[in-house]
Amino acid sequence: MHFVDAKGILTGSGGHYGMNIYRGCSHGCIYCDSRSTCYQFTHPFEDIEVKQNAPELLENALRSKRRKGMIGTGSMSDPYMHCEESLGLTRKCLEVILRNGFGVAVQTKSDRILRDIDLLDEINRTAKCVVQITLTTYDDDLCRILEPNVCNTKRRIEVLERMRERGIPTVVWMTPILPFINDTEENITAILKECARVGVKGVIDFGMGLTLRDGDREYYYAALDRHFPGLKEEYIRTYGNAYELPSPHAKELKKVFNSFCRDNGIISDPDECFRYMYELPDRYEQISMFEP
Repeated sequence: MHFVDAKGILTGSGGHYGMNIYRGCSHGCIYCDSRSTCYQFTHPFEDIEVKQNAPELLENALRSKRRKGMIGTGSMSDPYMHCEESLGLTRKCLEVILRNGFGVAVQTKSDRILRDIDLLDEINRTAKCVVQITLTTYDDDLCRILEPNVCNTKRRIEVLERMRERGIPTVVWMTPILPFINDTEENITAILKECARVGVKGVIDFGMGLTLRDGDREYYYAALDRHFPGLKEEYIRTYGNAYELPSPHAKELKKVFNSFCRDNGIISDPDECFRYMYELPDRYEQISMFEP
């Protein structure tokens, strides 16, 4: 990893903000879109760029806001990678968020988030906190191939349970669903049953498939050659150089998904999930016509 002094940390406006404390990732997920060349990384993806002044930047940014809102983190780089264990920058930023009365929506695959459950709990009581966990496969052996350097699915489900015990709402990202790998009704149903059992608020799916861009595609295909010999050729025959790669079973799987979520009171529409995650309760909002 390497350290930088960033010029800014917060993006967005109108009560919905985003931040990335780190750039790059050490989880090694074979399908990671953040590897795509469109994001213009100037360093190796595993050489994590650490925005060492993130807490100070966040403090200054939030003090200037006259409208409280939700701050999302984890969409590009997981805030609970291995380096967070020693650096603690995510925890420091959570302390800033709590101190300034903002809410937070955290997306991760890592059980390291449990270290900060006390802060997440307090943020949820004073404003709002939503924890988002990615679950792609119920099979832990497969999970170790798809997401090799992070805790397995069963452990992530335990994280969801711990959040429920604290009354912290959760949302599951059940994506990507990889054609010919984890795109089975058995897998989808197993994940959804666990989501219902641990009381998740919503499950996000973007059509039962995968997207591949330049940079991401090459890394993914190299992983297929290592772990699923011959499957890369099947992808090329089926999808060519397409950006969107829906599962051949997408229609049937989507029906199973929608039916299960409807029957169990789980939000299944992505837009509705996002509205839920980023709407701060009215009693906490402070609005001024002079907001920057």
